[in-house]
Amino acid sequence: MFTEDFPWYPFFTFLSFFWGAATGSFLNVCIYRIPRDESVVKPRSHCPHCNRLIPWYLNIPIFSYLMLLGRCRFCKARITPRYVLVELLVAALFLLVWLKVDLTMGPRPLGLVPTVSAGLVPVLWLYVSGLVLATFVDFEHFIIPDSCSIGGMVAGVILSALVPAMHGATTVLDSLIESGIGLALGFGLLWSIGKIGSLIFKKPAMGFGDVKLIGAIGAFTGWQGVLFTVVGSSLVGSIVGISLVIAGGRKMQSRIPYGPYLATAAIIWIFWGQHWWQAYLEFLTRPVLPA
Repeated sequence: MFTEDFPWYPFFTFLSFFWGAATGSFLNVCIYRIPRDESVVKPRSHCPHCNRLIPWYLNIPIFSYLMLLGRCRFCKARITPRYVLVELLVAALFLLVWLKVDLTMGPRPLGLVPTVSAGLVPVLWLYVSGLVLATFVDFEHFIIPDSCSIGGMVAGVILSALVPAMHGATTVLDSLIESGIGLALGFGLLWSIGKIGSLIFKKPAMGFGDVKLIGAIGAFTGWQGVLFTVVGSSLVGSIVGISLVIAGGRKMQSRIPYGPYLATAAIIWIFWGQHWWQAYLEFLTRPVLPA
């Protein structure tokens, strides 16, 4: 039983954080190389300034960056803080996914929505990894790799068949239906919004990468996750955009990547969204006047 009483629970908790940091280290390679059409396998990790290969003992996630004070061991060039930020972020997300696990459906730390199947853990790890990859590539290059969007759509459907608990289903068919509806709704909804926006503003209002990404999100989370993500990303994007304009960092016409907001809302959904969704439905159905 995967609860705090499980004898190996502290070990797996630590392991999930460490595995997340290691995954974040690999995602850093992907973030740098995929937009440049470089292999993520060869060559080994190296300094982008002096091209010296980084030995394993200087490539330990989080620790190496702190030990080297954010500089290359050989040429002393500054290493972007993005490396340690991604490692810490993915480690935290992997840990939160693990903390969701409780087959008794008991309350979880930080108000997390319980995960009823331990088999969902690697699925959600893959899911958040793809969202982090899409986020940081979009931030730097204003593109979302097809490996995150199209690959996410394919992976979401396949994993829905293998792990029906992704959609709270008991049969493969029900799970596939939920995944298919989520994929179609997400793709169609954002494509329609983009088309309408293009007609109104007489220029592209949304990148097609965002459309494919919400399709992938829908394949993993179903139609409820899509609706939450679209509304939540719009809210987050508006707050961030207005804040940047007020702070003087951008103009209203500035180009701002939308993928990170989609990813943020999608991640919020898997950890807390179902609680918020239920609270919203209860708010809508409560009587206007007390009985």
